[in-house]
Amino acid sequence: MPNHLERTQMSNPFFELFIEEFDYPLTTELIAEFPLKDRGFSKLLIYNEGKITDNSFLDLATYIPASTTLILNNTRVIEARLYFTKPTGGVIEIFCLEPFEPLLMQQAMAQTAKVQWQCFIGGASKWKQGQILKQSFWLKGETVTLTAKYLQKTVDSFLIEFSWTSDAAFAEVLEIAGKLPLPPYIKRKPDSEDAERYQTVFATHKGSVAAPTAALHFTADILETLKAKEIKPAYLTLHVGAGTFKPVKTATVAEHSMHAETFLVTNDFIQILLEADNIVAVGTTSLRTLESLYWIALKLMAGSPDCTLEQWEAYEIEHQNRSYKDCLHFWLKYMEKRGIQEVQCKTSLLIIPGYKFRSAKGLITNFHQPKSTLLLLIAAFIGEDWKKVYAHALKNNYRFLSYGDSSLLWRNKS
Repeated sequence: MPNHLERTQMSNPFFELFIEEFDYPLTTELIAEFPLKDRGFSKLLIYNEGKITDNSFLDLATYIPASTTLILNNTRVIEARLYFTKPTGGVIEIFCLEPFEPLLMQQAMAQTAKVQWQCFIGGASKWKQGQILKQSFWLKGETVTLTAKYLQKTVDSFLIEFSWTSDAAFAEVLEIAGKLPLPPYIKRKPDSEDAERYQTVFATHKGSVAAPTAALHFTADILETLKAKEIKPAYLTLHVGAGTFKPVKTATVAEHSMHAETFLVTNDFIQILLEADNIVAVGTTSLRTLESLYWIALKLMAGSPDCTLEQWEAYEIEHQNRSYKDCLHFWLKYMEKRGIQEVQCKTSLLIIPGYKFRSAKGLITNFHQPKSTLLLLIAAFIGEDWKKVYAHALKNNYRFLSYGDSSLLWRNKS
């Protein structure tokens, strides 16, 4: 009997994709180490039906039709890096990834006194299981001691229990004791400017360990310019995980293990989507969430007990010609039946060339790493022309990755 992955591969020839086909020559000089002085002054590459245009992000509204709905991720990056000094002088770095189940992100950030998290550990070989590390800091007019206890090693991370001598929430503790987790390709320590610039201007819900970087270019003035053209924002919350930086190291896409991320579905957000005639997703996180909404709804319709989407399930689920709006109507009924206004979901959806999009017609996004799952999504969205777009960006000295320039990509009608 073939397993889940083998069944998926047999039914979908796209899984024979080799990751080497999604490489390009990115040099360190093109990686933006620092943000521009002004958010909105980045370059903007516009791709539409094979044609490429260059402009500034300040002129974004020029290239988006009136009455479009922009989907923005309002997650906020947490100070996820914690440093502890051992009595012997060695430094242990703890990178908080996600709360230990069954705690939801909002619950974990609100915990007082004690909480458990899945973490990456820098210098793990120097930290013995059960050993306790401590650091002290000043919070709310008193000295607080934060303790970290190594409980166990899991498949690809560590379970750590944090406790602290204060009635402050864990979110407040991280804000004082932690450091902002800049991406691994930015080879410098975060400074005071990053505390503001590695957050979007509308960041609200704490929980990400990486910024939704496509939205870093927006300013209050740009949002007002869009509003004047009746281009209105709609906010979702997806907490970006460290897995977004995980390169595909396997020869084929089928062998790659995709990371999971949590997102929040609200009644109000679904209502906005139902009324939208033209949708543009801001960032791969937003687009991935929009698409996951469709597939999770289909699973729930079929009797699934939970709101999760595994890596390859979208390529197996029978959609029976259900439209995107059919699934949105289902979400409203699902929440109404349970007397709730929001649902937390988890998605591991890996979007690759050959995938059929059902939500957004346009995508605003930065320029992504070679051989990354984010680049696979771009290739799925605009087809083989991704090579033309990236060649143009390289030739014209666009700035790449998190603090880099932007692009507006329109899905090819074909």
